[in-house]
Amino acid sequence: MRILFWRSLVIIFIVLGFIGALLPGMPTTVFLILALWAASKGWPQVHDRLLNHPKYGATLRAWRDNGTVPRKAKWFATVMMTGSAILMLFTTAPVAVKIFTNLTMLIVAIWLWMRPEPEVK
Repeated sequence: MRILFWRSLVIIFIVLGFIGALLPGMPTTVFLILALWAASKGWPQVHDRLLNHPKYGATLRAWRDNGTVPRKAKWFATVMMTGSAILMLFTTAPVAVKIFTNLTMLIVAIWLWMRPEPEVK
């Protein structure tokens, strides 16, 4: 039952990552990091496959080994969150929701920029 739980999480996160690769504004790498974490708990074949992925493998290994985030990813995430925050201001959502979501994105952006960057080789 435990393995089924972790494998279900892996599938969910990979599907969300795939959707993120297709839709602008939705993250990919974050969901793949979560999939990598879940796979490490119960699906070693997928864990290894994610780490060796031609496009995302290096970023996933850098996160796993050192918690690093490339500067390009930081800028992209910041621009997308800023755009989302501005769009949120023009929605009909309650003011409390606007404040909460924008404050959350600000905190995430600050945390993201505090992460180390991978060494350039």
